[in-house]
This record gives sequence, C-alpha cells and structure tokens, in this order.
Amino acid sequence: MPRTIWSGAISFGLVTVPINVVSATEDHSVRFHQYHLEDMGRVRVRKFCETEDREVSGDEIGKGYQLTKEQVIPISDDELSSLPLPTAKAIEIEAFVPLQSVDPIRIGEGYYLQPSGQVAAKPYKLLRQALSRSAKVAVAKYAWSGRERLGLLRVRDDVIVLHAMRWPDEIRDPTELLPPPVELSDDEIDGALTLMDTMTREDLEGEDFRDTYTEAVQEIIEAKREHRELPAAPEPAEPDRVVDLMAALQESVQKAKASRGEDAEVHDLPKTKKAAKKTTAKKQPAARTRSDAKTSSRKPRRSA
Repeated sequence: MPRTIWSGAISFGLVTVPINVVSATEDHSVRFHQYHLEDMGRVRVRKFCETEDREVSGDEIGKGYQLTKEQVIPISDDELSSLPLPTAKAIEIEAFVPLQSVDPIRIGEGYYLQPSGQVAAKPYKLLRQALSRSAKVAVAKYAWSGRERLGLLRVRDDVIVLHAMRWPDEIRDPTELLPPPVELSDDEIDGALTLMDTMTREDLEGEDFRDTYTEAVQEIIEAKREHRELPAAPEPAEPDRVVDLMAALQESVQKAKASRGEDAEVHDLPKTKKAAKKTTAKKQPAARTRSDAKTSSRKPRRSA
C-alpha cells in the first residue's frame, strides 16, 4: 500500500471531503550510486557552509530567499505552513471544464485521492459520480511544498485522481520553434492519414509498450554479475537517403501492417500532382554541441 504523502480535504462549495493523497505511479528505473573507480568506495555529497568552511548537519540548515548579493531573508517551515491561504489544508475546487479544453502540456504527475474515514465515504462518492456523469473535470487550487499549485480532478476506475497542473505563465511560447513555411499537397496529407489509420489501436498494452531500456540495463548488470559477455548492441539502421514523402508513407504503411501480422500488400497511395523531386542528403559526421546552462532569477509567485 503506498504511503500517504498529504492529508487534507476537497472543498466542493459547502461540501467537504476529507482525503489522503497517495502517489498514483511507480518508478521502475534502475538507480545508480556514484563510486570512486580506483577502490569502488562510495562517493557522497556533503553540505558545507561557505562562511565557516565546515560541514553542517541537517538541523543546522534552513531555507532562505536571496534578496540581494549581500542580503538573505530566512524563511522557516513554520512560517510557510502558517500562510493565510485557504488552499493550505484543502484542495479548493474553482471550476468545472471539459477535459478537451485542457492542454495536455499543462498536466503533470497523478495522485490518488483516498477518502479519509467513514465520514468521507458519502461526499466522496457524490463528487465521484457527479464528475463521471458530467463528463467534466474539476480545476482546483492547493498548496504543497511551499507553493500554491493548480490541479485537475478526474475519475479513474472509481477513484478520484488529482493531476498537478502548470500555471499559464509556466508554459513557454513555441512560436520561435516553428519550421520555415513549406507546401503540402492534399495527397501527402491523405497519405499520412492512411498511415495513421494503419497504426491505430484500441489500447496501449502489449510488447510495443514495455520499458526495453530498463530491461537492457538489467541484462548488463546480470551479465557482469555472472562474469558473462555483455549483450551485443543492435546495429543502427541506415537513414534513408532519398527524401520522397509519398514513397516514405507507402513503405511505412507496409511495415506497419507487417508488424501487426496483417497482409503487407496495400494499394498505392495517391500520387502527388507534381512529381516529387528526389534529393540526396549528404551524410555528415555527427557534431558534438555544448550549450551553456542559463539560469534566470524569478521573483516569488504572489498568492492571492
């Protein structure tokens, strides 16, 4: 049973639902520690005070906000927990919206909301069934880990799920990332839709949706533990040299059908009205790039 990471209540108008919050996901990634290669001694990070030049313990460490280069404002955990916010102890539902109106880029980690005790059973069921019948999701505010957050409540398998959400000003404008203007024919778009139809499926279960990277890392660890030869890495596929959208779409449809055990023979996709020009891409050695990390200071968010 996952541990409770936060306790409070859902506030739905004048209805209050006491809940416990537990994580809805698990991380199965392989974890590594840092070691000194010469003697395999564990390498650990120690915390030093720059002023006294000595290691400090956890009970000597607190939070602070750097106002200027010389001035730091200390902030205690008690002060943060006593903020005059209605969301400090409750998940305040602000509105209900269609799920389609929420950009998925704003949706983050998911948490299961568990009713806390018998008194929460009826109002919890009421909110759950109201969400299910309305086909809408709730947008709420709540305060965790020293900041106020925006959240989305929905129903999954008869359990209310809270998703963390980004604030509108936390989403970057992608305009500068757009490619230069190009022309596409209706035939090329129809070809892409044909490929999408071929690759459409009803669920995300099966061999295609398993974590092969973690499996490969585990195979390496097991091989080294048993002093066996490491598994060979597959040869990378040679990139196609000819840039022809219609030919690429045709071949992709055939491969998609073959991978699903279907008849790989397909009708030719519609030809473009203008013959596509074949251009040969010059193979260039991969260049290593190095980008300097940029840091920007942010002013603390003001909470209403």
